[in-house]
Amino acid sequence: MENNNDQLPLWEVFIQKGGSPFKHEGSIHASDKNMALQNARDIYTRRGEGRLIWVVPSSSIAATTVEEEAEFFDPADDKIYRHPTFYKMPEGAKNI
Repeated sequence: MENNNDQLPLWEVFIQKGGSPFKHEGSIHASDKNMALQNARDIYTRRGEGRLIWVVPSSSIAATTVEEEAEFFDPADDKIYRHPTFYKMPEGAKNI
């Protein structure tokens, strides 16, 4: 992400509510991790719904692009062992 000289660095905010997995809630600007945590708490957990907060500098996030989609994900199609269609499930097996 681009950082304009007139703004503080951008941070991504992830919040865990109850026992659920962390969910991306949004972005904030902050000078350091402590300020990012405080800003995230003030903006995204005003009603006390958050349990834990993660803040990550946006510049630290690596991501694919739409243009890379076919090249990046296509190799998985030729690996038949990733799809369990060639054996029977054991009787009574759950969540496999």
